[in-house]
Amino acid sequence: MANVTDLQTKYSKLAQEYSKLRAQNQVLKKGVVDEQANSASLKDQLKQRDQSLRKQEQEMDSLSFRNQQLAKRVELLQEELAASESKGKKGKSKGDSPSQHGLQTQSVFNEDLQKKIEENERLHIQFYEADEQHKREEAELKTRLEELERSSEQHQAVVDGLTTKYMETIERLQSDKARLEVKAQTLEREAKECRMRTEECQQQLRRCQSDLNRQVKQSSSVIQEKVPFNDTKFSDYNSLNVPPHNRRHQLKARDVAGQALSFIQDLVAALLNFHSYTEQRVHIYPLDSSIEPISPLNQKFSQYLHENAAYVRPLEDSFLQLHQSITEDTVTVLETVVKLKSFADNFSTYTHFLQKILPYQLKSLEEECEAPLSTAALTAKNRELQSDMKRITSVFEKLQSYINLLALPSVRQDALPQSSTSAVFTQLAACLHSLHDAIKEMSKHYNQKASLEQELPTVTQKLCTTTECLLGSLGSLNSSTGKIATFFSNNLDFFTSPGYSPRGSTVALNPLQAESMLANKKKAAAYIQAVKKPRPQSVPYREALSNRRILTSSTESREGLSQQVQQSQEKIARLEQEKEHWLLEAQLGKVRLEKENQRIADLEAQLAAALGGSPDSRTAAAASTLAQSHEEDETEQRAAGKETTLCTSLVGMLCTTPSIEDVGDEESREQLIKTHYMARVGELTTQLQISDSKAVHFHSECRALAKRLAIAEKSRETLSEEVKLANQNITRLQDELATTKRSYEDQLSMMSDHLCSMNETLSKQREEIDTLKMGSKVRSTQTVIIITF
Repeated sequence: MANVTDLQTKYSKLAQEYSKLRAQNQVLKKGVVDEQANSASLKDQLKQRDQSLRKQEQEMDSLSFRNQQLAKRVELLQEELAASESKGKKGKSKGDSPSQHGLQTQSVFNEDLQKKIEENERLHIQFYEADEQHKREEAELKTRLEELERSSEQHQAVVDGLTTKYMETIERLQSDKARLEVKAQTLEREAKECRMRTEECQQQLRRCQSDLNRQVKQSSSVIQEKVPFNDTKFSDYNSLNVPPHNRRHQLKARDVAGQALSFIQDLVAALLNFHSYTEQRVHIYPLDSSIEPISPLNQKFSQYLHENAAYVRPLEDSFLQLHQSITEDTVTVLETVVKLKSFADNFSTYTHFLQKILPYQLKSLEEECEAPLSTAALTAKNRELQSDMKRITSVFEKLQSYINLLALPSVRQDALPQSSTSAVFTQLAACLHSLHDAIKEMSKHYNQKASLEQELPTVTQKLCTTTECLLGSLGSLNSSTGKIATFFSNNLDFFTSPGYSPRGSTVALNPLQAESMLANKKKAAAYIQAVKKPRPQSVPYREALSNRRILTSSTESREGLSQQVQQSQEKIARLEQEKEHWLLEAQLGKVRLEKENQRIADLEAQLAAALGGSPDSRTAAAASTLAQSHEEDETEQRAAGKETTLCTSLVGMLCTTPSIEDVGDEESREQLIKTHYMARVGELTTQLQISDSKAVHFHSECRALAKRLAIAEKSRETLSEEVKLANQNITRLQDELATTKRSYEDQLSMMSDHLCSMNETLSKQREEIDTLKMGSKVRSTQTVIIITF
């Protein structure tokens, strides 16, 4: 159960982290989309600037062309002016009228030329300024485009990293989900098996209870009849006054402690999440610590909240030790549960921690109220949250006092009377319900506050995600406190009932009596085991048959393995003999090689001696000697082939190559023949051993098959009997089905007849009612007529 709750808490933590990362991913995606839109708009602006630049270039080309035309025209005018001046000089004598006409035309041309030169200069200046402005704008746009590209690449890298991280997280969550599903299936199977076992155990328990009731009646009658001593004056000396060991109480206490441990673990996880997300919210709202520093009060508050695990984790650890101390062989009462004191101390430490952070919580809420964008509704909700936090702290103080009262009897005897224990447990249950109500109210107020904060214009996605996580932790805290309160109320009778008390007195059990009771239990168990030894359990017939089959198959497999070992040993011996044979063959080949080398050396010497004459004669002699040596070699090889074949036909497997020149090989030949016959004898013996082992193996297999055949015949007979019984049961069930079917059909026919009769009676009653109504109407009309008359 604890493993499942741990996995559920881990899965919830992973889901919360995934929601955070998903929200951050959405923000980054939005930023990337905005940057992409900006880059696209800048690209459009760049295209427009390029178009304007092309237009200006075209205008510049047209202006340069116009300038060239004007320059040519100026040159033409200057040439005409020079020509006119030369003509004027020549025709000075002709009179004043033509000279005046030339001066007028020259002044017109000079004015026109001056205007064109000024216009050209102005156009040059405008073109230069436009060119410089275009270059500046182009450089600025290029730098801005490069910056945007770099930022887009960075954003894309961040997005890619986050997507990979999210994919890994999703895969890990899917694998965890699959593993949890598999574990859930296994747990379901185990639960089914446990239910079946519990049913069997319940049946056995019923039988045992009936036997034990019978034995208790017998023992009580024996005690009443055979035990005359019962000292009522001094109860300490009375042996019957020792309380019995209540095993059912111990099992119930163990079960209750286990359930409480799971609820405490859920509560601890919810408190850890609540304090952690509160710390994150302090760093975000009303001032974001990443942008500007928060107030010293909130810094101190955040520092205290960061230390929450040191106060919350010991609650789970101490209660786990308490659960481990409760076993079947112990006595569980308030006087003997020593580990409850450590849990009470840890709970007191956590309560002091809540008291320490309460003023900081209230001041933090006041700072939120003093924020510039805080509304009246938010201020009201903050006031309600302040009252809720004060109420929760006061409830924790009450719980601390009651838990300390319950832990006192384990430290000091007679610290809490038996009559006051039930009252303390009742008040503790009421405090748990009030704690659940207070946390429920705080969760409701936080939800309303979160909905109001989302309407603010300056709210960020980071604040929204932190608030959602805080609301989730409050929900889990609400559910865990509700479960604890319900659990404590349901088990209040068990907590208030005295599990152990001396017979005939209302005094609580002390640790010395608990030790003596456990010692008596051990002595009684040892005595019962010594007097009545348990019988070995009988083995069912089918299980015995299966065990016998397994035993026979194991013996047969053992025999087969022994035979395989023997065969492998024989094979190893045969391989050793073949190895020795091939070693001898290798030695013989070595001797032959040495002889051939010697013969080749002799032939080379003869060839060198023969080469002492003339070159032709030496070549002829060498050729003749080589031919003779080849012929001798061929004859020797033929003879050797014949001899080898002859030896093979006579001996069988001896392969020798005798030569005519070697005469001293008789001893080696005899040795080879001897080794060959020894190898042959060894092979025959190994074949004989193999055949014997095969015969033994076949004999054992036949014997095993015969045994299996006998077992199969017996099983066939039993199965045929079972089939007969099954057929008989089928026929009986068919008869019962037919009888029940007939009875149901008879009942249906009777019911249909009864329904028909009931319908007839109903129709008759309706007709009578109609007739009575008609008669009453007639009477009423008659009375009316009489009254009118």
